[in-house]
Amino acid sequence: MNVILLSGGSGRRLWPLSDDIRSKQFLPVFRREDGAYESMVQRMFRGIRQVDENAQITVATADFQVPLLKQQLGEEVSISIEPCRRDTFPAIALATMYLRDIRGISEDEAVVVCPVDPFVERDYFETLQKLSERAAMGDANLVLMGMEPDHPSEKFGYVIPETGDEISSVSAFKEKPDTKTAEDYIQKGALWNGGVFAYRIGYVCEKARELTGYANYDEMFENYEKMKKISFDYAVAEQEKKIEILRFGGVWKDLGTFNALTEVLPAIALGQAMTDGCENVHVLNETQLPVLVMGLKDVVVALSKDGLLVADKEASAGIKPFVDRIMDEKGEQK
Repeated sequence: MNVILLSGGSGRRLWPLSDDIRSKQFLPVFRREDGAYESMVQRMFRGIRQVDENAQITVATADFQVPLLKQQLGEEVSISIEPCRRDTFPAIALATMYLRDIRGISEDEAVVVCPVDPFVERDYFETLQKLSERAAMGDANLVLMGMEPDHPSEKFGYVIPETGDEISSVSAFKEKPDTKTAEDYIQKGALWNGGVFAYRIGYVCEKARELTGYANYDEMFENYEKMKKISFDYAVAEQEKKIEILRFGGVWKDLGTFNALTEVLPAIALGQAMTDGCENVHVLNETQLPVLVMGLKDVVVALSKDGLLVADKEASAGIKPFVDRIMDEKGEQK
């Protein structure tokens, strides 16, 4: 199985643990069976290799993430480096040409593309294999994974399948809705669009040539900053006629906020921390300073060398504009 992992994001919604350089996927917050802690990206690599020990995994990312990737995954990790940020279509097109032109993988082979940072279990990785196998068959040019929604979320786009079968053709794509519209979509059998899909390498290389004029990796890399910022959904998926969707009903969580992250953490305290008389409180301490939290409810406390956050868990989802101010002020002070 060939896999492209998309590694991006600013990490500001999990400040002060993450920031523009160390995004959320690098935080070592998940405890393995041996008691050691691993990050989201390490957990993703391990899960893929557990279902396919020979999987060829390439990370598509910006150059500033390369040192952390090599530190956590080893010096030999395959990386497609984006010269600058240009949204998901350019990133995926560049990484696909990297597989063909630099890694020497045949255009006829399938590749699975997925984000590096969702919280998933083994059945997700098994479904990635199914996705790859389906794309390799060639009946469809693009095969999506659709997540069965457990609530009417406003955070995701929706895909409406034509049937309720495990594999179906696609009836329509829908943009991120309000809650009432999301409820209507779900009534129609819509699935979350989690940005997970598979295709044969030659298909996206040809799409890239058609849409950008660049026919190989070197051309695209050299002219990358000239490319239009556009998502893969807009550029390719929503235009494709030969497209299928594979239904997935297992665990799939976007851990973009402290409220979501603390739902899956193995302990109420990480690092030097104690709690007393607390309910639904998590303490995440990266420093050597002792932290004591008493008599609080529904709170997250996060402490690093960059700052301290004490917030109601629900309110913590709105942290980004405040962190933007902190970062701007920090930049001015420099």
